[in-house]
Amino acid sequence: MTARLHPFTALTAAACTAVITTAAASWPLSVAVALAAAVLAVRCGAARKVLAAAVVILVPLWLSLLVLHGLFFPEGHTVLAQWGPARVTAEGLGFALEVGTRTTACVLVLLLFSFTVSVPDLLAALAARKIPPQFGFVMASTLTLLPAVARRLDRIRQAQETRGMVVQGGLLARLGALRLQMVPLVLALMDDAGSRAQALEARGFGNPGPRTSYRDVADPPVQRRFRVAALVLTVAAVAARIITSWPAGGTA
Repeated sequence: MTARLHPFTALTAAACTAVITTAAASWPLSVAVALAAAVLAVRCGAARKVLAAAVVILVPLWLSLLVLHGLFFPEGHTVLAQWGPARVTAEGLGFALEVGTRTTACVLVLLLFSFTVSVPDLLAALAARKIPPQFGFVMASTLTLLPAVARRLDRIRQAQETRGMVVQGGLLARLGALRLQMVPLVLALMDDAGSRAQALEARGFGNPGPRTSYRDVADPPVQRRFRVAALVLTVAAVAARIITSWPAGGTA
């Protein structure tokens, strides 16, 4: 997922990797995919952004998995510890490990794509394929939403600190300061949305007719063949998962 890749190639690689990892349902494969995504993030110079976003997403997920499945897994039989109705079972921990590693791999792969893909190149590639501009705008807005919110929140925090609101103390104090930052953040995002709508309307975003782009994104044949092969492999992985999971002998 470097800058030399066509945006469709990076998108296909990320989506197919996530689907194949999910279909495989194997925690060693999920760990390998997660490690590969982390290494690629380091090589692309996006490790800090990817890992920071992954921590925010995955830490609550892992905690919920350990609580729900590690302590209250109804199919668990091998009890490791018990406190009243809560039971730590090997089966529950195994299920939490499988789901957690699989989700971690998918999140890291998709975050890697979102933080390394060139949004202007992606929009140009979508325009070259005659894809409706509304779809491209939604995708570009999704990819740039988190960085834009982070930058806006940082400016709000700096402005509040300049006026003397320095946050000190523990977690409760920081949560209280975050509550005070949410109101200006939401108002600023609403104002940005109105400004963007006016700018898009002024540029004829909703007008019908063909569209062109000044950016020329190279799409080598080898990358097109890779995308076809990745899609075929993904379909095969999903089909194999469905076949192996199908109940043997049918219904009575």
